Amino acid sequence: MKRFTFILLMCMPFILQAQLPASFDLRNYNGNNYVTSVKHQQGGTCWTHGTMAAIEGNLLMTGNWANAGENGEPALAEYHLDWWNGFNQHNNDDLDPASGSGLEVHQGGDYMVTTAYLSRLEGAVREQDGQSYSYPPDRRKDSYHYFYPRDVEWFTLGDGLDNIDLIKSKIMEYGVIATCMCYDNSFIDYTFTHYQPASSSMLPNHSVAIIGWDDNHSVASAPDKGAWLCKNSWGENWGIDGYFWISYYDKWAAREPQMGAVAFSNVEPLAYDGVYYHDYHGWRDTKTDTKKVFNAFEASEDNWLKAVNFFTASDSVEYTVKVYDSFVADKLREPLSIKRGSFDFKGFHTLDLNLPAYLENGNDFYVMLCLSKGGQPYDRTSDVPVLLGGGSRTIVKSSAAPEQSYYWENNIWKDFYDYSDPSGFQNTGNFCVKGLTKPGTPVDLGAVFSVLDGGNPVVGATIAVGGQTLITDEDGEVQSLSLDAGTYTYKINAAGQEEHTGTFQITDKPAYVYFDYETSDVQEYEVPKVFIFPNPASDYVHIRASKTINEISVKSISGKSVLHKQIGKAHTRTALGKLAPGMYFINIYFDDQKYTEKLIVK
Repeated sequence: MKRFTFILLMCMPFILQAQLPASFDLRNYNGNNYVTSVKHQQGGTCWTHGTMAAIEGNLLMTGNWANAGENGEPALAEYHLDWWNGFNQHNNDDLDPASGSGLEVHQGGDYMVTTAYLSRLEGAVREQDGQSYSYPPDRRKDSYHYFYPRDVEWFTLGDGLDNIDLIKSKIMEYGVIATCMCYDNSFIDYTFTHYQPASSSMLPNHSVAIIGWDDNHSVASAPDKGAWLCKNSWGENWGIDGYFWISYYDKWAAREPQMGAVAFSNVEPLAYDGVYYHDYHGWRDTKTDTKKVFNAFEASEDNWLKAVNFFTASDSVEYTVKVYDSFVADKLREPLSIKRGSFDFKGFHTLDLNLPAYLENGNDFYVMLCLSKGGQPYDRTSDVPVLLGGGSRTIVKSSAAPEQSYYWENNIWKDFYDYSDPSGFQNTGNFCVKGLTKPGTPVDLGAVFSVLDGGNPVVGATIAVGGQTLITDEDGEVQSLSLDAGTYTYKINAAGQEEHTGTFQITDKPAYVYFDYETSDVQEYEVPKVFIFPNPASDYVHIRASKTINEISVKSISGKSVLHKQIGKAHTRTALGKLAPGMYFINIYFDDQKYTEKLIVK
């Protein structure tokens, strides 16, 4: 996603902090205006206006609105978000029927609600597409133009003003930033400067957008000078032509953990046509003791998995994303794409895979996410604060099912459906890992390797191919290699093993190479889904695959063939005869592929 700008973006905050002006206004940044017009909200929709003000501002900063061929200034539909966010009585897809409980339409929400809506690719849409307050606009239409923030990051001032330079630099880098406040007439003076003291017990009740600052702005009763310049959504006849000031020392502005200073960045025309997910409501809680999770999906059409999105619950998080073709015998098998990297800031993130993974209609696939710290965000039934009401809350129900989300604990994968949630809301949780699809042959090609020994991962093996050398990780796998179409020779070296040399070919799809030292078996796959049960077995074994099995053979650990059978269908029940108890290898043959699995006979 940031392959060509990563170093620039990493360095920019430090450059900007060294040059931060005492006052700044996005309406006149090097002679350009990066703030859209002040709007006049209806009902309790301030949070949707804070959101769209920030997204529109980023579209102006990057030029992506004009680059997409749109006319005039960016104008996005606050009320489409208001109606279709999925948390309200109008619509919640996790309910059956999908309405009747949750937030009241037009009566509040927050930026966590917003990111759930955006992460599902529901929006944002243009005003001319879906702006309707009195009745719900169409949820989706082919004529809609969608704009998607690839990243949403949460910042807070911290103790005192510890992070003020960081937030200022993000305003200069990303544009308008959304925040919250507790608006009350007792907190705002005749100059339209707002200050809520820390001693006040009143909770946030309004959302606005920060467009600049002035370090020397005087604020009565505040500990010191300095204020944020903010855009409101009460029309141009309110305040200073629709704008006002909030003290740096205000209790909630740029401070509240979920609403403090939220940047919607890298906004672009939506590049994906579909999304797989189980976390309909996005980030509602965090399993802080878990680093590694995966979600299981079934492809609903032939397509390419091009990207994933997820949340990080901490700053400075390293991630590993792996897409697998199968989950057999409690193990993820046959990696289709692997990507590693890091994100500097807490929030919602989207990354394009180095190698898109081909999804065949009806086949299962698995998206694994490992985060270095902060835990794994997840969706569950939750007690949601109502921003408009300040202190009021409501229950928003989520749903889950077995075998959707898994977490790694004590060296095994556990079904998250069975997790005993401390919140008391049981059997409603799913991890926040989504897969994004797009049709068409991918431009990027390459290869993925998996190195095993008797089905167990070989850690630290070196793979040399295409002038690159990589080292296998704890799963016996390496990050996806970018390679052009052609035929390649590779070498695998591992401690205590002889060097293995082989070849593979890349045509119009990536190559997947799966090597097992114990069987000396090499597979270049799109491997079919294969399920072998029971295992351990005694009298018989069932074998079920996603396509026709030509034949099977069973060999002893010495390599002796003890059973061979022609099949000709995708499911078979095979008698094991008088096989002695012990370990065997069962080979399953397809037209041009072979699948090998350990079989225990008891």
